[in-house]
Amino acid sequence: MDSLNPDHPPLTVAPRPHVWKFWGTALWGLVIFGAMFVGQIGAIVYLVWARGGPIDLAAMQRIGHEPAALALSVIMGLPTTLAAVWLAIRLKGASFADYLALRWPSWKQFLLGALGLLLVVLIWETMSRAMGREATPGVMTDLLKSGRDKGAAVILLFAFSLAAPMSEEVLARGFLYRGWSESFLRVPGAIILSSLVWTVVHLQYDLYFLAEVFCIGLWFGYMRYRANSLWLTIMLHALNNLTAVVLTMWLGE
Repeated sequence: MDSLNPDHPPLTVAPRPHVWKFWGTALWGLVIFGAMFVGQIGAIVYLVWARGGPIDLAAMQRIGHEPAALALSVIMGLPTTLAAVWLAIRLKGASFADYLALRWPSWKQFLLGALGLLLVVLIWETMSRAMGREATPGVMTDLLKSGRDKGAAVILLFAFSLAAPMSEEVLARGFLYRGWSESFLRVPGAIILSSLVWTVVHLQYDLYFLAEVFCIGLWFGYMRYRANSLWLTIMLHALNNLTAVVLTMWLGE
């Protein structure tokens, strides 16, 4: 028998890692989103405390509207998000990198993702011009230009071009997509639902820009599936945000 022959050991198949399914992923998604919120609010609370003022809602709103403070808030949401995701994955006994598909994509995959992203953005840009709308949400335009004028350009660039893409992609195309794609939703449902969740994160925009965010999310979800790489969507997300930030702060009218 081959199983008793040392020259022909029996084949072993590595067990699939345990994955949170639909409800487990949804509930942990709420916990992760809450952790992101705690990290962001914690940064604002610290700034209020450091300035010696009363820690109340009015003070938090006032400081939270400052470009540098808002950027720090976005940045501090990243470590708390990663910690919550790590805990959820750890409880399943799975590898953090494998669970989130932290694999480097090929250049062809990155090129395809970037070209597709460019096409989606150009379509929405054309529609915006045809409708006489701004191509960038006014709230972001005001924030970025105010930050540039107040010397906060670098921290804003880091926050929105690196910290925000990592936090949001780890949650949406990382944790949520992984669990939901292995539930009854399968891949198409996971792409749609994770894109909806990602869109909800951007409720500061109006419905038009939310529709654009959703479409970009669908493309990111497809590339996450096609390349089986979260690093790819993180890079695409970072590229999209970096381009928007640079154009708005230095090249926009």
